[in-house]
Amino acid sequence: MSSFQRIQPQVHPFDAQIDIPLKSLALSNGARLYMIEAGTEDVIRIECIFRAGMIKEHLPLLASSTNMMLTEGSERYTSEELNALLDYYGIFFNLQAERDTAGLTAYFLSRYFDKALELLAEVLFSPVFPAKELEKLMKKRLNWFRINREKVQNIASERFFESIFGPGHPYGRMVSEPDFKVMTPSLLRDFHSRLYRPEEMAVIVSGKIPGSAVDSLEKHFGGLRSEKIQTIEKQSIIKGSPVRKEHIKKKGAVQTAIRIGAATINKRHPDYPGLKFLNVILGGYFGSRLMKNIREEKGYTYGIHSIVSSFDKSGFRMISTDVGRENAGKAIDEITKEINILLTTPVPADEIEVVSNYMAGELVRLFDGPMSIAESFKSAWEFGLDLSYFSTIMHTIRTITPEELLKLANTYYTSGDIYEITAG
Repeated sequence: MSSFQRIQPQVHPFDAQIDIPLKSLALSNGARLYMIEAGTEDVIRIECIFRAGMIKEHLPLLASSTNMMLTEGSERYTSEELNALLDYYGIFFNLQAERDTAGLTAYFLSRYFDKALELLAEVLFSPVFPAKELEKLMKKRLNWFRINREKVQNIASERFFESIFGPGHPYGRMVSEPDFKVMTPSLLRDFHSRLYRPEEMAVIVSGKIPGSAVDSLEKHFGGLRSEKIQTIEKQSIIKGSPVRKEHIKKKGAVQTAIRIGAATINKRHPDYPGLKFLNVILGGYFGSRLMKNIREEKGYTYGIHSIVSSFDKSGFRMISTDVGRENAGKAIDEITKEINILLTTPVPADEIEVVSNYMAGELVRLFDGPMSIAESFKSAWEFGLDLSYFSTIMHTIRTITPEELLKLANTYYTSGDIYEITAG
């Protein structure tokens, strides 16, 4: 019997075309419609998107509370009646309110396309925001908030965003207990009427789309119009905290949560694909430098991650990990060491090849199936980018050089703009 040999298979680079089967048109009221015809299963995903995220709120929780209350009763249905209809037709609604956008995603079988649109229109444009349901929701959210406030990971993350964007900006504004008590139906109705306008909605449809889809979308959405409300939006300025290093003490905590990073560029900047590549080298995958050093060699943590992400008005980069209190200082020293290596030493060609293959595979995986394609398309559309964005990323992945990475590191990873937040 031959012995089992652990021989690593050869790695073969590949090139892939990013091809999105996209059809773009406008409904009669001006709403943008994007259709992605793909897949073999009779399943549809529809996402309705509005520029109604946290960036638009003048009070904490307003954007998310408005979004969460959409399914709690409408002009035609109570929440119980609506839930019964969704169960009967096998329709799943997923509400989401993010930093810049908000909306609703529906999943259902193709044969219920028309019924799903009817319910979507009812929920999105005819909510009543009942006071009793709002009170229940805010009590639940307050309980979740109190539970999460006991976790050092959440404490550190919230303070990190407040530090890099400033407490006066919606991206950095922290929530406190009194915020849960000021939400009223009238506040939610006002926010909804200003920002959930059918004319300004974007709809992304993906899956095995029926031939009558455009007619159904026009019937349920195209004829909807709302009164334009003139408002003067206050433009918040991103102004980071002058305090670059902060520790928040948490009594009884056995771990220390570490968040290190800064505000940075977003997807619209030409350096962004290269910065994403550099981030993967540092801490963006399991074989990254931070994982090898702090997890595998030092054993300080089970996991450490580095991300570069985008909002509409800015981007951010963040290294995050949780370690035992006794190892917090050592872990931060090692993180600093790995950043300094990026600043001074060119990345070896073999490491670039490994990361290039990893990122190319991940990029292709983003387009595996109609629903993944829809998510990927949205991630570019939100920033006003066309489909060439993904080809640009692939080109960067395949052609980036050690010299370019060294230049990027010295542009975006200098110590002067770094925030170091710990909690524990």
